[in-house]
Amino acid sequence: MPRWKRWTDRLAPLASQQGGTASLEFITVGMILLIPLVYLALAVAAIQGGALAVEGAARQAARVYVQAETPAEASARAERAVAFALADADIADPRAAISIACSPDPADCLTRRGVVTVTVSIRVPLPLVPAVLDFDSPLAVPLEASATQQVSRFWGAE
Repeated sequence: MPRWKRWTDRLAPLASQQGGTASLEFITVGMILLIPLVYLALAVAAIQGGALAVEGAARQAARVYVQAETPAEASARAERAVAFALADADIADPRAAISIACSPDPADCLTRRGVVTVTVSIRVPLPLVPAVLDFDSPLAVPLEASATQQVSRFWGAE
């Protein structure tokens, strides 16, 4: 009897004893590994989308702020720009915080060659988390972005 024939004869009883459980084990282990991997991909995508949205919102708010005529109009424009940018990214966070800092004169942001910094903070909820688990602090990732723009040296000139 050839040598390879003896090996296959010895392995044949082992294969018949398992009776097809290898495919069941493969599916079970595959699902145990696949479900967390898919959730991780969804969570990373949600957080990355939120990061891009908050960064764009801060940048656009700073741009429209330095182009306004009055500080009151500038604040209203910045808030509208943030709301629009976040809504465009499907982030409905009513607690989005906007802070505006000015230099060299904090009292008057719209001075020539003044620097305006807009900071936007939001919380991005984790995907597929039911509302039942949101007790006092919702399961969310806080994100913050800042953007700085300089007021034109020709601002207010006619």
